Amino acid sequence: MTFGWKLHGDGRTPPPGEVVGPGERLTWPRTAGIGVQHVVAMFGATFVFPVLMGLDPNLSIMMSGVATVLFLLVVGGRVPSYLGSSASFVGAVAAIRAAGGDSATVTGAILVSGAVLAAVGVVIHVLGAQVVHRVFPPVVTGAVVMLIGFNLAPVVATTYWPQDQWVGLATLCAAVLANVLLRGFWSRVSILLALVFGFALSWVLDHTAGKITSVLPGQHLLDAAGKPCPAEGPYCVATAFPHYRVDFSAVRHADWFGFPSLHAPSFTTSAILLALPPVIALIAENTGHVKAVAAMTGEDLDPVMGRALGADGVATVLATGVGGSPTTTYAENIGVMAATRIYSTAAYFVAAAVAILFGLCPKFGALVAATPGGVLGGITVVLYGMIGLLGAKIWVENRVDFGDPVNLVPVAAALILAIGGVTLAITDDFPLGGIAFGTIAVLVGYHALNGLSGRWSPGDTGRGIIAPAEDDSGGPVRPPV
Repeated sequence: MTFGWKLHGDGRTPPPGEVVGPGERLTWPRTAGIGVQHVVAMFGATFVFPVLMGLDPNLSIMMSGVATVLFLLVVGGRVPSYLGSSASFVGAVAAIRAAGGDSATVTGAILVSGAVLAAVGVVIHVLGAQVVHRVFPPVVTGAVVMLIGFNLAPVVATTYWPQDQWVGLATLCAAVLANVLLRGFWSRVSILLALVFGFALSWVLDHTAGKITSVLPGQHLLDAAGKPCPAEGPYCVATAFPHYRVDFSAVRHADWFGFPSLHAPSFTTSAILLALPPVIALIAENTGHVKAVAAMTGEDLDPVMGRALGADGVATVLATGVGGSPTTTYAENIGVMAATRIYSTAAYFVAAAVAILFGLCPKFGALVAATPGGVLGGITVVLYGMIGLLGAKIWVENRVDFGDPVNLVPVAAALILAIGGVTLAITDDFPLGGIAFGTIAVLVGYHALNGLSGRWSPGDTGRGIIAPAEDDSGGPVRPPV
């Protein structure tokens, strides 16, 4: 691609009905304004998800800008999108850390997943976009997205919520009200607004009600003799102690300008297996976003579908290779384009530059890291639930028939296996459980049952099943058995 964007009209706000294409731009001040709007749209989720995964939000913000530039270059500027932090890996990361993994283990496992996604992108580029729908039909992708979200429920219940249940409840209410009652731009940043509200409420309570007595995860683990323990267990428990909800000490000592701390990934087979299932969710997510952009711009983007997936995979490899969080195309920014009808990639380059500058401010990162646990408890209730319900949205939009046992049975089994945390001990050193077990169950189960029933239809998306067409006798048309 070239950087010679064509000026749209006189460069001012286009008349109603007109659109600014990916290869066009408005005047640079207006383009900069749209770019900043893209930053605000992606900002809440892009720094919240690294915090939830225990990764450096400053580095993740900075690498999201680098990833966006890389993505735009790979797709030749045909798919205007922003690559922010992915939520799909939060459940896998929680499982990896629960098993004793550190940040290097987490980023190493996700790096391998990014490489797999890049390889999938190459395959799709060679074979065509239809291969996605054959291997990952809506019933499978919906189930994987749902189990990824709902598998996170114990994280809310055991990690964040107990730290400050009343601030968590207030933050939850603020997120719900902001999302439902606000309109336009403000509704799109409802999670960010709820987080700011919870942060401010925690600060006020510290100065009015004083300290709170609660457990902070990973801290003050003591055994029966009162000595520090390396990990939580039956003889080593976390103890509650008085503390302030908000601690700004790290913010005060942080520099205004500096390079985020980097770390190299490490690779563990068990962690990699936990991080592979979210790749299916990323395939579904990226495919949906490319289709959405195609519908808005009126272009056929199927020829660059593989490049888009591959670019996201390479961006994830690059980001996690230095200790950042995984990336994905963002629906929030697609929403900004839908509202403004400005699809200029110039605005995304501006957004990427702003994100990189944010990432070079350690004081900002320290402020994000100071977010109280109770606040995270409130917003994760909404975020994790929304991730899970995206799976149901995929089923509804594709009219998946759960009256058909080939669809119902593997999905039902997979959800219980994943959400319940069921583990299959293949060997002493190779346990398969949670998200990984559930994903394999639905993927293998669906295709195996279709094959055994003799009616495998790789192109079938389930359309026309919920409201079946009628045959000549007036009865519903039945699928072949």
